[in-house]
Amino acid sequence: MPGAPKPFASSADLGRKERTLEVLADGVYALTAEGDPNAGAIEGEDFLVCFEALATPAAARDWLALLREHTDKPIRYLVLSHYHAVRTLGASAFGDAVIIAHDRTRSLIRERGRQDWESEYGRMPRLFKEPAGIPGLTWPAVTFSQTLTIDLGGDRGDLDLAYCGRGHTEGDIVAWLPRKHILFAGDLVETQAALYTGDAFHREWATGTLDHVDSFGARTLVGGRGAVAHGREAVRAAIAQTRDFLEVLIAETARVRDRGGTLKDAFAAVHAALAPAYGGWPIFEHCLPFDVSRLWDELEGVERPRIWTAERDREVWAELQG
Repeated sequence: MPGAPKPFASSADLGRKERTLEVLADGVYALTAEGDPNAGAIEGEDFLVCFEALATPAAARDWLALLREHTDKPIRYLVLSHYHAVRTLGASAFGDAVIIAHDRTRSLIRERGRQDWESEYGRMPRLFKEPAGIPGLTWPAVTFSQTLTIDLGGDRGDLDLAYCGRGHTEGDIVAWLPRKHILFAGDLVETQAALYTGDAFHREWATGTLDHVDSFGARTLVGGRGAVAHGREAVRAAIAQTRDFLEVLIAETARVRDRGGTLKDAFAAVHAALAPAYGGWPIFEHCLPFDVSRLWDELEGVERPRIWTAERDREVWAELQG
């Protein structure tokens, strides 16, 4: 394990990432950006559904400018996969779109949205283009507990929004386009990018939640970060990669805890176990201290994740990555 102190989280990652808009099918779009948060859009007969809002209105406007090269349909709905600031705070760029999220996402924004905003801005400043333009927290207008279906109109079929169980957060949802076999999975699945699990329910995520995600049988999957997975084999590989990361994280942390080791011991063991396969992937070093800290709490019986604050972020980083 490297011994030299590392710059805090992604604070030193200031290089520009190349954004790519990929047309997945007629009227279905994905934005990827070399490991930065992904976003997407689905055309209805005479409207658009957008998936994820990005971190600021300015960042969202850049994404929408790319999208407008392909379609000028008005945005009717904005779907948020979960509550994290880098997914939600750009919502005002989408105009009068109806914002949709899970019931628990609304509750989490109320409970910890402001702290999460400050935390993520400190960890990932590059994602927050023109942060002064953020008007405030994003509040969903429509929420649901299990499923919600959007009729896309004409012969375009339905877009199904679904809650798959606790995972990356308490309230992650996916967007499933059954006629095209395309799944927008949010941060429940990453494709060649490390997992952030600081607000996670690791054991549920690694089992029933990912089983539910796999059950859609997607042939194209847009994860929270990384390239689009094309083909059933690539989709299953992305889900398997996500599961393996979680299983190794759980196994190594539990092993250290069970033998009476410390949180720092657990971090060292997890780093050694995961780095050969995942160490070169985006945000690996950034995520791991927060991942291990949350999992340690979970194994200690702390049911819900403790709220991350900018101050707590720095304390955990100094203890584990310092």
